[in-house]
Amino acid sequence: MSVSKRPRIAILGRFAEHTSATRLSAVVNARRLLEVVWAAGGDPFTLLPVEGSDWSERLAGFDGVLMPGGSDVDPKRYGQEPASDELYGIDPLQDEVDISLVKYAFDNDLPLLTICRGTQVTNVALGGSLVQHMAEPHRHHVAPVVVAEHVLDLGLSQPAVSASCYHHQIIDALGNGVKPIAFAAEGHIEAVKYEGLTWGYGLQWHPEDNFAENAQQLALFERFVAEAASFSSLRQR
Repeated sequence: MSVSKRPRIAILGRFAEHTSATRLSAVVNARRLLEVVWAAGGDPFTLLPVEGSDWSERLAGFDGVLMPGGSDVDPKRYGQEPASDELYGIDPLQDEVDISLVKYAFDNDLPLLTICRGTQVTNVALGGSLVQHMAEPHRHHVAPVVVAEHVLDLGLSQPAVSASCYHHQIIDALGNGVKPIAFAAEGHIEAVKYEGLTWGYGLQWHPEDNFAENAQQLALFERFVAEAASFSSLRQR
């Protein structure tokens, strides 16, 4: 696909206190995440989290939104006090901008794919809550996940997925219109459908981790980019 015809995918940046490439704190996204969007036919753009963003202006010309992984959501966002020493990287500005972007995506029916923290913060934005710390965190954890519904709409050829996980939190109470569609062996929610969108899904695992070796993971992004291309065509009419 030529560069000019690639759907433009907005990916909100993540604050990082330390990186190997900069002397100062940075706004980042995982290289592999950007690479898989490109491999799937999209053109990824990292957006700076800015307080009070006018998303109608900032997302003009974009065709889809990808909410990436990152650090923890402040429990106060879902009506709780911090109750675990394992919480890390809480940033009020990151939470605020994440939630405002999610709400804009829903209000404007943008194709939406969320990953790990992105799925957690979307659930919170829709009125849900999180388990602050799992009894057995999934860190450097690869395990089978079974997608029970919407297999084809996710671009998958079969319901079984080898999921690369790195998280210590999971969805607890479901937000409005958040429908579980995939589960880990322990019963934890590993994927959801956002029923308020024409096309919107959230994954708890990181499909970008092994997309080069696992066609199922790449297919997820190809489906997302295809939906973004359809949105672009409708927008230009």
